Amino acid sequence: MGLAIVLLAISLWQPEISNAKQDHPWLNRITSTDALVVADPDGRLLYKKNEEIKFVPASTLKLLTALCAIHYLGSSYRFKTEFYVDTDSNLKIKGYGDPLLISEVWQEIAHGLAKKVRGFKDLIIDDTCFSQPVIIPGRNNSTNPYDAPVGALCANFNTVFFDRNEQGRIVPAEAQTPLIPYARKKIRSLGLKKGRYTFTHDQDEAARYAGKLLLHFLKQEGVNSLGKIRPGVVKPEDELIFTYRSRFTLEAALKKMLEFSNNFMANQILIALGAHVYGPPGTLTKGVRAIYGYAEKGLDLKSIKVVEGSGISRKNRVSALDMLAILKRFKPYRHLLKRKDNVLFKTGSLKCIRTRAGYVEKNGRGPYCFVIFLNRPGPDMDKLIESVRGAIARQ
Repeated sequence: MGLAIVLLAISLWQPEISNAKQDHPWLNRITSTDALVVADPDGRLLYKKNEEIKFVPASTLKLLTALCAIHYLGSSYRFKTEFYVDTDSNLKIKGYGDPLLISEVWQEIAHGLAKKVRGFKDLIIDDTCFSQPVIIPGRNNSTNPYDAPVGALCANFNTVFFDRNEQGRIVPAEAQTPLIPYARKKIRSLGLKKGRYTFTHDQDEAARYAGKLLLHFLKQEGVNSLGKIRPGVVKPEDELIFTYRSRFTLEAALKKMLEFSNNFMANQILIALGAHVYGPPGTLTKGVRAIYGYAEKGLDLKSIKVVEGSGISRKNRVSALDMLAILKRFKPYRHLLKRKDNVLFKTGSLKCIRTRAGYVEKNGRGPYCFVIFLNRPGPDMDKLIESVRGAIARQ
């Protein structure tokens, strides 16, 4: 009986493809380098072309990463960051990969710590929950925000965000983020114009910036450090004095990750869940292993290729039918996606690659699913989506 139920459940999401149309006029814009599927709310394919060929999914891969995180961690999961005092009166921070340690959060942490400690010697940073270095395939050493490195302890997505006034001087771009001397020095050394930039590709330096930002906010709270910032590890005899639980649930974090297509957040979450499933330290290998385990057992996807979690690598490969299986399981979370009219979607783009996957809602029925992979310069994606909407409207 149990096996029969499992087989029935699998059959419910597998699409019926034999009667799917392949000769509709707008499908002529889908060439041999592209793929498309459109499925009705019951999973039957209405249109298909090159649906089994593996293509580069670009950032639509984040849908799989999000599903994997929800599966292993739960949508209400909250990342934690711990604070200890050792026998020499040093303050220690232990990070666990929280992707949303933004300025407002560090200020909130400082306020909480100020109730526990009024002064300390050194600030010791323990970021050993992630291995070093973590090399993400497809990520380069540029100052672009999408190339920011991951780490167990980070601040502001390992980027600096600033503006310049009429005199060309560096000024904060947002009220909540102070431009501490360390950040100003990095901006000047890199010769950056205004905007958001990755300022380092060294995980130790990124963690050090998080520590300096915390010291800034602690000083505002009247808490002073007498020493320096240095790396170290939490020991069994150290006293846990404060645990920060993220103000953001995993579901809220995933919404931000998907809305802004944040590569840093995607791989940060992937490595953190790898540590959760297989034990620390978190590594890319463990995170990818977790994705493969979920994809095979939870989605019956056995031939996808995933090398990281954001879609930045061209080595990732999935078919349109693979992405359709992901969309079917993602339906309860489709509210996390961007919306335009009655279309909820995730986009992806790399050089000469444009992808889009999502849902078209119609008359209160369960949503129709669509996947479009364009692995070339070519047809206008928005016009294709309008063609898909029109075809669904006529159903």
